[in-house]
Amino acid sequence: MSALTGLLRGVYGWWWTVLPPVAGVAVMAMIIGALVVAPRESVEGDVQRLLYIHFPSILAAYGAFAVVFVASIVVLWRGDLRWDAVARGAATVGVLFTGLTLATGALWGKPVWGVYWTWDARLTSTLVLFLIYAAYLLARSMADELDEQAARFAAVFAIIGALDIPLIMFSVTWWRTLHPQPIVMRGLDSPAMPPGMVMVLLIAFLGISALAAWLAILRTETEWLAKRSATLRATVDRREGA
Repeated sequence: MSALTGLLRGVYGWWWTVLPPVAGVAVMAMIIGALVVAPRESVEGDVQRLLYIHFPSILAAYGAFAVVFVASIVVLWRGDLRWDAVARGAATVGVLFTGLTLATGALWGKPVWGVYWTWDARLTSTLVLFLIYAAYLLARSMADELDEQAARFAAVFAIIGALDIPLIMFSVTWWRTLHPQPIVMRGLDSPAMPPGMVMVLLIAFLGISALAAWLAILRTETEWLAKRSATLRATVDRREGA
């Protein structure tokens, strides 16, 4: 575990210098590509350009929640509160990009479906995912940063919450829904999508993923600093009490 922690710290330091410019350039390229390079969709029109934010955002959220899942397992296994900080940092980013997915989906759904929201299986299960991890962050923030028992309870909740992700992914095949079948992934290796759309979508994946990773690192660093501050305060209080 110490070797893994050292490796992660090395990658973490490297990302501080690489991720910001990569995220900035890729996001700008995504915006320009979505507005200028990608062709206009013949059926849905310009509103389809929300795809380049909508789809990569939910994938970024899934990635963030996968980090929460792994970090929560380590919290239960090792009781190391540094991984609790990783879980909280990643969960914050996951909630952010899940919210962005819901918002762009609503804006996309209005001209296509005629409503901003419907209790569709995929939409509802995605909203449940958002609420689960928002509740996780709220519950964890109400306890002390150094409360190991609270961290363990929150870790169990986070692990259970991750079970909603397969439900979201397979909802369009298990039930009849308004949400389309997963044509995007098929379109990446078939003529279903024009090359211009595929290129911009790949750039969007890179930009959103880099941005999500950078935000997760920033948030994790904030959580680590909060834990260090709490540790120092507890040490000072014990010495003064003595």
